[in-house]
Amino acid sequence: MPSRKSEGGRFGRRNLHALGRICSVSRVVSDFYDRVLDSEILAPYFDGIDMRVQIDHQTKFFAAMMGGPASYTNEHLASVHRRLEINDEAFEELALVLRETLEDHDYDATDIGTVLGEVVARKRYIVTRV
Repeated sequence: MPSRKSEGGRFGRRNLHALGRICSVSRVVSDFYDRVLDSEILAPYFDGIDMRVQIDHQTKFFAAMMGGPASYTNEHLASVHRRLEINDEAFEELALVLRETLEDHDYDATDIGTVLGEVVARKRYIVTRV
């Protein structure tokens, strides 16, 4: 039986569970970016980017898509992607790499569909070059 102290402390059971999910998401996002940087199509978009900052940012974004506390507006997505001139080919490559990463981390088909659905729903804010 857990002690009262652990339940009422700064890191109660619920917080530790949430922290575990964030750590898991962070590992997936880190693996995802390893694959992105191996892609001839996607890697050039990340030239000069501090990948530690990018991975931290994307971990929060993915956690938010899965019901976590952070929130990102479509306007924010549009503003950070506008200068990158992302095209359809790069977006499709990103979606493929994301799917493969989630599959390799044993996410179930429903969760993969949910995450990809959230990404695809924001395509118009990410793709800026036709």
